Amino acid sequence: MAEKNFRDEELFEPKKILEAEGVKVIVASTSFNIARGMLGGKVKPDMLLSEIKVDDYDAIIFVGGSGASQYWNDSLAHNIAKEAVEKNKVLGAICIAPVTLANAGVLRGKKATVWPSERGKIEARGAIYTGESVQIEGKIITAEGPQAARKFGEAIAKALSNNRD
Repeated sequence: MAEKNFRDEELFEPKKILEAEGVKVIVASTSFNIARGMLGGKVKPDMLLSEIKVDDYDAIIFVGGSGASQYWNDSLAHNIAKEAVEKNKVLGAICIAPVTLANAGVLRGKKATVWPSERGKIEARGAIYTGESVQIEGKIITAEGPQAARKFGEAIAKALSNNRD
């Protein structure tokens, strides 16, 4: 997630839902500095983005907020997203973060949603924009924005639960 200007409820709502289901949530960022949300929330990352080993996780989730644009053209974030798809992991992104997935090439030919102002960016990369609050396409889950944070978290929890069955 972004070090500055992540969208608070897009991190905290899914995190709360997942932890209630017994899922261990690890927060990664580009530094160990305390990350600050757009609404004033604070979180200390557990690890660096560069330390992520996709094999160690069941899901990779990109949090939104205006700061999420720092990953739109980040090759490390793109490689993590591509590897998550290649290894059949749950991959999620909310708000403007689906642009990172689109730029990584993993939304090409797939249904997806994004914060409406960024629709053109994901369509330009071959995504099929649906405008849904949450869009599930196989193991890729995208969500429109903060109002969808709870539903996004529930969709991730369900996808992880389906993996265990």
